[in-house]
Amino acid sequence: MTCRAAVFLQNCGMLENSIRRTPRPQDLIGMSTQELRDTFQISQIFAPCKITGHFTDLDRLFVAGVMPVASPIELPNHKETGRAFFLERRELGAINIGGPGKVIADGQTFALEKLDCVYLPMGTKSVSFASADANNSAKFYLLSCPAHSAHPARMMKSSEAAPVHLGAQETSNKRTIYKFIHQGGIQSCQLVMGLTALEPGNVWNSFPPHTHWRRTEIYFYFDLGSNVLSHFLGEPQETRHLFMHNEDVALSPNWSMHFGVGTGNYKFIWGMAGENQVFDDMDAVKPLDLR
Repeated sequence: MTCRAAVFLQNCGMLENSIRRTPRPQDLIGMSTQELRDTFQISQIFAPCKITGHFTDLDRLFVAGVMPVASPIELPNHKETGRAFFLERRELGAINIGGPGKVIADGQTFALEKLDCVYLPMGTKSVSFASADANNSAKFYLLSCPAHSAHPARMMKSSEAAPVHLGAQETSNKRTIYKFIHQGGIQSCQLVMGLTALEPGNVWNSFPPHTHWRRTEIYFYFDLGSNVLSHFLGEPQETRHLFMHNEDVALSPNWSMHFGVGTGNYKFIWGMAGENQVFDDMDAVKPLDLR
């Protein structure tokens, strides 16, 4: 079966029809391991020749993975948008974590190597994703949120993203943050998006932790290989954890802190939407206060 045939057969079933809904903080206390995984974790977001997407109630963020192989894959509309086409009142960010590929938006082509990012504004009618080499397919990780203003479509190479170096080898959290869609980079209505890469021998991310009531956040862990990672969530005095594998997604409501530790170094893409776009608008949590 060709990719085009597979996409046709999947139709809108490619995008999950239910909305991932998050509980209240007090509801977290009695949740089982499986209930935590079903609520806060998304696995297997990439499948050859398909787009796999999930709507959430986290500021109406939509998260998806697109893996084109031999033929391009179009972004379909879905009833949850309530509009004539997917990006009529939404904006979208995409980061490629696979082989070379391209995003075609209203006739404009953006060629993305691994770790490059593209932003598409509200009002973009036609979007498709393609790989340059069927034997080394691109893998586009997508985030989309509602928008009320349009900004120019723009691509940013990973080499153009101003790096921010944090942490130290002594504390096993030496890492580099690459900001793509933010106030000082690609302009958007409310979407903020970037990635963090840990250095070899470093395993902790976002530690010491924080919360930010004015934004929700989604983490996508990748380049873990066969390593596993424990992602921590919940209120600082009522913490829980999820064991994550390569290319798993963690959903983080605004009341939850979020950090992780792996059995080896890795990368993760972070994305936010909410009341503002100020990157450092967060409330720090002291490690000794965690329970």
